[in-house]
Amino acid sequence: MSKNTTAATKSTNIQWHDGKVTAEKRIQLMGQKGATLWFTGLSGSGKSTIAVEVELALLEKDKVAYRLDGDNIRHGLNRNLGFSPEDRTENIRRIGEVTKLFADAGVISLCSFISPYKADRDEVRSIHLEHGIPFIEVYVDCPLAEAEKRDPKGFYKKARSGEIKGFTGIDAPYEAPNDMEIHLRTDQLSLTEECGKIINFLSENSYI
Repeated sequence: MSKNTTAATKSTNIQWHDGKVTAEKRIQLMGQKGATLWFTGLSGSGKSTIAVEVELALLEKDKVAYRLDGDNIRHGLNRNLGFSPEDRTENIRRIGEVTKLFADAGVISLCSFISPYKADRDEVRSIHLEHGIPFIEVYVDCPLAEAEKRDPKGFYKKARSGEIKGFTGIDAPYEAPNDMEIHLRTDQLSLTEECGKIINFLSENSYI
């Protein structure tokens, strides 16, 4: 990995410390290539459900995978962030940096975040590509009407009634990807088909 010299870095007198373990050595040791799978889509589209199944499928193949979920992260690392556009951007930036480290360690990271802004997702992609780490965007595509019908957490109902402000898809925008690596139509595919499509992609592209 090379030193990250973004304009946002406030620390001074720091220097990146390279180790002796190469990416090739980790691949040889672990029998897989570290990568980030970034699941983006509306609330209720199925992001977390799919990531849970893919994580299990990979572990059953003796692969190392770890799932990072939007709600779970906000209980800890990002508990000081709200849902303003600025906080959403910082939320995604932090996760991008964390999952970059996971993937650099050889882990297949499964990240489930609405991440509604294309610029934020593109920034996470650039964080990975800067260090030569694979970034696989998975668009979990679900029509708003279907997501509202599912409404597993009751958020859409609250957003429609005005109890929740700035809810993605209702009174806050969602910018759909147009350059994703994997496109899943969750209103047309079964969970088994969705999981299989991702596992096949990883296998065909020599990640596993």
